[in-house]
Amino acid sequence: MRLDPVISSLLPKEKHGFFTRKGGGSEGVFHTLNCGFGSFEDPGIVRQNRALIAASFNIPSEQLFSAKQIHSARVITISDPEASSPALLEREADALVSDRTGIALSVLTADCAPVLFFDREKSIIGAAHAGWRGAINGVLEATVDAMRALGARPDRISAVIGPCISQKNYEVGAEFLETFLDTDQNFSQYFINGANGKYLFDLPSFALHKLRSMQLEICEWVGECTYETPEKFYSYRYAQHKKLPNYGRMLSVITN
Repeated sequence: MRLDPVISSLLPKEKHGFFTRKGGGSEGVFHTLNCGFGSFEDPGIVRQNRALIAASFNIPSEQLFSAKQIHSARVITISDPEASSPALLEREADALVSDRTGIALSVLTADCAPVLFFDREKSIIGAAHAGWRGAINGVLEATVDAMRALGARPDRISAVIGPCISQKNYEVGAEFLETFLDTDQNFSQYFINGANGKYLFDLPSFALHKLRSMQLEICEWVGECTYETPEKFYSYRYAQHKKLPNYGRMLSVITN
């Protein structure tokens, strides 16, 4: 089975991919391209899957960078030519940026929004993991700020939100809604009424709002929902609702 990433026309075609669950060596509930060391799978298989993705960009697996994600607004800038991916795996952050060539940045998701960034003039890249906590607490703004520190400009940055959970499948309670309204009453526009006193939250639209508020004019959501296509994507919520024993994580990657 070949790798089958989702591609956006807003980013260089051969330099990015929102990878699906297809094309790897995982079995059972992880079938087949699980890239998350946090899942209950043999780490050796996860490493092999990540190596397959790195090879698709013609880079060694040690140059595929990621971090230990904690739903924060922390960003790591990769500028040291001696930096190593295994070391970064232990550092807590939810976004990576770099102006180096010959490396790839990546984030893991399974319903949260992966966001890839590219400054088309300076070839500065970024990758962010934007769950609702990270998004409301500023991970996207922090990523753009870190790219600007390297010389990027918002008017040159393309930003693409990859496959994530859509509004019709993202049911939340009143306390969740209040968290957003306590921050900004205008955030009510990203919620609609659901069943049984619940609400439905629009994560991709909220992330797009955050991007556009920073004057990023070239941005989009790819329009694919992780929850409603379980044969293509891993989904934390789907696994919970179906009482599956565990779930995989997908890797979204950009390189310069």
